Amino acid sequence: MKNKALTTYILLGAMVLGLSYFAYFKPKQAALKSVRNERIEAEQQVDLLRVKKHQLDAIEAELVTLSTSLSELETIIPQKKETSDILRNIQQMAFDQQLDLVRFAEDRETTRDFYTEWPIPIIVNGTFHSLAQFFDRILHFPRIFNIDDFAIKALADQRAGNTITASFTLKSYFFLEQTLIKKAAPKRPQASTKERNEI
Repeated sequence: MKNKALTTYILLGAMVLGLSYFAYFKPKQAALKSVRNERIEAEQQVDLLRVKKHQLDAIEAELVTLSTSLSELETIIPQKKETSDILRNIQQMAFDQQLDLVRFAEDRETTRDFYTEWPIPIIVNGTFHSLAQFFDRILHFPRIFNIDDFAIKALADQRAGNTITASFTLKSYFFLEQTLIKKAAPKRPQASTKERNEI
């Protein structure tokens, strides 16, 4: 009898444990599994964000480099023509090297794909040494200059500090404004009166 009662208690205990497992522990286990999956997904998102942040940092560093390069280019080939400043600088360089400016004038600009070519024909009198020093100053000038149509000859009436005459064209360059670079959109042909009536 005692054995039967003990067996009954054991069976009741097992049933209670079973019911407790299905009623409490199994849902908790499912919730725990869901939390674990959410944690894995969150870690994957964090890893993805780390990669994207690294890419963003690289892009920002590249933008800084490009911005610096653009600033340097705008010094060499500016977007807006500062005519008076450039002409004044050239005059000052010629004066510093004791060259007499016989001719110094702007010529007609030529528009290229994305820049403008600006020629400045010049004739100077002086010496070989002063002319060489002037060209060296032009070479180290912040903006780009090319020298074209160069010719030099001795003066008939030579004196100290004035033995040669040289003619050449200084060419400077400027970036075009963005609005000038954009090509006009092709216009659609208008329909004739007859075609409009047919429509």
